[in-house]
Amino acid sequence: MSRSAGRLRVGHGYDAHRLQAGQGVTLGGVWIDCDYGLIAHSDGDVLIHALCDALLGAAGLGDIGRWFPDSDARFARIDSRVLLREVMLQVHAAGLAPLNADLTLIAQVPRVAPHVDLMRARLAEDLGVPPALVNVKATTTEGMGHIGRREGVAAHAVVLLDAAEDPI
Repeated sequence: MSRSAGRLRVGHGYDAHRLQAGQGVTLGGVWIDCDYGLIAHSDGDVLIHALCDALLGAAGLGDIGRWFPDSDARFARIDSRVLLREVMLQVHAAGLAPLNADLTLIAQVPRVAPHVDLMRARLAEDLGVPPALVNVKATTTEGMGHIGRREGVAAHAVVLLDAAEDPI
């Protein structure tokens, strides 16, 4: 099938959550033992939340708050990978499939470099693509602002979707 107008779609997502003293965080679907916790209705996984928003945006399906409102008790403390899998069902139902994803975590803490490969593998599994098509990177703000003061973390995600050859 040749490429045609409207077949490729780009989506961008962003999420941020406050940090507090705690016993660990989940980022990119991976538990990281540290002295912090995320303040959130769900597990607070900013990487997955940004990815969900990017996917939903590219598919023209709204945003994560529309699908999983924080006013709904069903989503309290939910594993964000469950949300990502539901988003993927909607993306596939729209006749689309991910080609790649690029995610950036913005955080002073925790240190995520040792966990990036596992994050890529888990996100790729949920997206249904090889890990080589999922990029996860992290940066700090060099001590500036609320992230630099260790008051929060944020993430950006960009995805490219294509019309699925054989929608699931």
